Amino acid sequence: MKLLRAFVVFGLALPAAAQYAGPSILSRGEAPAAMASPTVDFVFNLSLTGNYTTGLLGVATNSQGQLQSRSGVFGYGATLGLSGSHRWRHTSLGVSYSGSFYDYPNATYFAGLSQGLSLGLTHQFTRHILFTVRESAGVYTQFPPATVTLNSSVPFDPSQSYIPTTDFYDNRTIYSSTLANLTYQASTRLSFTIGGGYFMDQRRSRDLYSAQGHIASADAQYRLSRRVTAGATFTYDHFGFSGGAGSSDLYSETVSLSSRFTRWTELSLFGGASRVTSSFEQVVPINPAFLAILCPSGVVATCNLPSTLAIKNSLFWAPDFGIRLSRSFERGVAYLSAGEAITPGNGLFLTSRMETASVGYGYSGLRRWSLNTGLYYSRALSLGNIQGGYGGLSASFSMSHELFTHVSFVASFSSTKYQSSTFSPYNRLIYTGSVGLGYSSKNIPVRFF
Repeated sequence: MKLLRAFVVFGLALPAAAQYAGPSILSRGEAPAAMASPTVDFVFNLSLTGNYTTGLLGVATNSQGQLQSRSGVFGYGATLGLSGSHRWRHTSLGVSYSGSFYDYPNATYFAGLSQGLSLGLTHQFTRHILFTVRESAGVYTQFPPATVTLNSSVPFDPSQSYIPTTDFYDNRTIYSSTLANLTYQASTRLSFTIGGGYFMDQRRSRDLYSAQGHIASADAQYRLSRRVTAGATFTYDHFGFSGGAGSSDLYSETVSLSSRFTRWTELSLFGGASRVTSSFEQVVPINPAFLAILCPSGVVATCNLPSTLAIKNSLFWAPDFGIRLSRSFERGVAYLSAGEAITPGNGLFLTSRMETASVGYGYSGLRRWSLNTGLYYSRALSLGNIQGGYGGLSASFSMSHELFTHVSFVASFSSTKYQSSTFSPYNRLIYTGSVGLGYSSKNIPVRFF
């Protein structure tokens, strides 16, 4: 009887042992593993604020041929937020949503509505098969949304999704990035994942380029020890742009390594290369020999000649890597990350080789305080329609302090410095500050994640 009981226990334990419980894998877009353990209660927030902004810039030009811009304008805004996570027996869900309306009475051209949604869903079909979906979507006019930071209520790393982060103009953009993975856990050590997705950045101005594309990936990961996992990934990406401007195809191969130093501290990285093929329209100068026949005066403008376009095809290799060091808390996370990848650009510059670095800290565990702060740096080289460099440096800080039950004082500040050594008019500084009052559906400070 004892021997039979032992076989039964072993049979029940065998499939359970196939479940993976190692460090998070950045190349799969996973958030730090320690963030998956706590459940963050769902909370509704409503904030009313007064705002001050400088450096607003529109796509249209004025009568002097200069871009429409406003600096030093006061306004007001209202923000509705929802964040939290819940875990059932086989399914877990994490959501973070923020919707803001803002108005500047003296600069109505820049008033509008901005919304941002991050959603992560996982479902365990069997002990060996796990399905995950991560969605980032929104609409904004003024400044890209702060959805590329680690979020304690969402079980994925948004930095591994195609989310616009470097848009230059204050122009309405609708974006969506949907990624789904199916993971087969062959054993406690070995797992395989296949995945796919779709993204789009739809910009209102016809003078800016919209982008859309799809992604397919496959990987194998092997758990070397209780704390270390290594693997390899292959990814295919396609970028397409509005107006027939061109397209790019990426074939990337990387190897990865993840290590969990303690229950709360992790390091995850991957590195490799991308083979990029692109086709873009470019204006080609007319041959001087043709000008002598078509335009004897030598002045093209007086001949009313049409523009000459040609398709430029290119092939190049570029690094593809990412690294993240994180320290999780019961209701927050601190992280440091960096990477380089090919991106679809920002609507002005298209396919680009971009380097990024970020550091952030978000916490909502104090009795009366909640805060979130971050620093994001990017430097890119446009390889598409326009050749040249661009980038920026952004910093943000938000805090709330509970004044009494359900009501908090809220304040925030953000600043972005756009930089380009190639195009001097691209250089500009913008910043926004706001203060106000916020309501929380639970007796905790207003949340910023």
